[in-house]
Amino acid sequence: MKKTALLLISLLVVFALALSACAPKPPVAEPPVVEEPAVEAPAVEEPAAAVDPMAELVAAAQKEGNLTVIALPRDWCNYGEAIDTFKAKYGIAVNELNPDGGSADEIEAIKANKDNKGPQAPDVIDVGYGFGPQLIEEGIVQPYKVSTWDSIPAESKDPDGYWYGDYYGIMAFEVNSDVVEVPQDWADLLKPELKGQFALSGDPRASAQAQMSVYAAAIYNGGGLDDVQPGLEFFKQVNDAGNFVPLIAKQATVAKGETPVILRWDYNALADKDFLAGNPNIEVVYPASGTIAGIYIQAISAYAPHPNAAKLWMEFLYSDEGQNIWLKGYCHPIRYADMQARGVIPAELSAKLPVFNGPVAFPSIDKINNAKMIIADNWMSVVGADVKE
Repeated sequence: MKKTALLLISLLVVFALALSACAPKPPVAEPPVVEEPAVEAPAVEEPAAAVDPMAELVAAAQKEGNLTVIALPRDWCNYGEAIDTFKAKYGIAVNELNPDGGSADEIEAIKANKDNKGPQAPDVIDVGYGFGPQLIEEGIVQPYKVSTWDSIPAESKDPDGYWYGDYYGIMAFEVNSDVVEVPQDWADLLKPELKGQFALSGDPRASAQAQMSVYAAAIYNGGGLDDVQPGLEFFKQVNDAGNFVPLIAKQATVAKGETPVILRWDYNALADKDFLAGNPNIEVVYPASGTIAGIYIQAISAYAPHPNAAKLWMEFLYSDEGQNIWLKGYCHPIRYADMQARGVIPAELSAKLPVFNGPVAFPSIDKINNAKMIIADNWMSVVGADVKE
C-alpha cells in the first residue's frame, strides 16, 4: 500500500512537471535601445617637422657672411677649387690670408689676433700633424665634430674633436728637367751638377713641410725615426757643397730655374706638373732609398670671428664632395677608405694617385713632435742657412 501510494505521488509529480514544461513562457523584455551620443575622434597632431642641423648651420654661417682662412696656396691640394666651390655653394665670402705661410705662422696669427675680430684673425687653420697637441695645450682651438666624424680614422683625430686629419702626402723631388739632370735619390743632392740648384719649400724653423723634408733625409741617411741629427748633418753637407739655396721655393722659382730641384709633398709637385703642362717639363721623383709621409690637420680657432662659417667650412671639406676636391689635387684624403668602400670616388680620380713601391715612413705624432723641435732648434747652428722668401 505504501509502495502504491509512493508510486502515485511520483506519477503526479512527473505529470505536474510535464505540464509546467508545456506552458507558454512569459515574454522577455528587450532592453531599451539607447542611442549613444556621437563621439568625435581625438584630433591627431601632425609631428613637428624634423630640424635639419645642417640647414640651421648654413643659415647661421650665411648670416655671418665671411670666412677667413690662412696659409692655403690655391695650388696646394686643389684649395683654389675648394674655396671657389664653397663660396659659390653658400654665398659666403672667403678672405685668404698669407697663402705662403707655414704652420707656425698660422698658430702665431691666432695668438696675435685673439682680441681682433677683423680680417687678420683666422677662423680656421690647416697645419702639420705634429702641431695637434700644441693647439690643445695652448687653448687656441675649439672642438667640433663634423657629421662624417666616424669615418675619420681614430689615429688621425683628437678624440674630443679639437683637430682632425684632413689629407696626407709623400715627400718627393720636384725637378725642372729642362734645367738639370733629374736626381733619383738623396745622395744625388750632393752632386756638383746641382750647385746652387736645390731648395726647400719652407723654412725648417717654422714650416711643417720643410721640417718633414729634413726628417726624411735623416731616416734614409744613417738616422731613424728617433734620430734626427743625421738629417741636419745631411743638409749641412748640401749647404757646404754650395748646392742649397736659402730661398722658400715655389712653383714660379722652379719654373724660372731659380730653384730647379726642390723637396715637397707629392700633391704639390704633381699639381705644378699639371699646371705648367710641359712649359717647362717637370718630373716628380720619390727618392729611391725611401721617403716619408705626412698628415695635415684642420682646426677651428678658439677666437674665430665667424665660428659658424668655420664649422660649415669643416663640414664641406669632410663631405664626399670636399674630399674628392682634395683628391683632384693629388692629396690622399683622410676618408679615402670609407669613400672607396661606398663607391663614391670617381675611377679617374683614384687612377691619378701616384704609386711608389719603395719604403715610406709614417711617424707617430710623438716622434714628429720630437723631430720638429730638434730641427727648429738646431737648423741654424748646424746647417747655418737662413731660409727666407
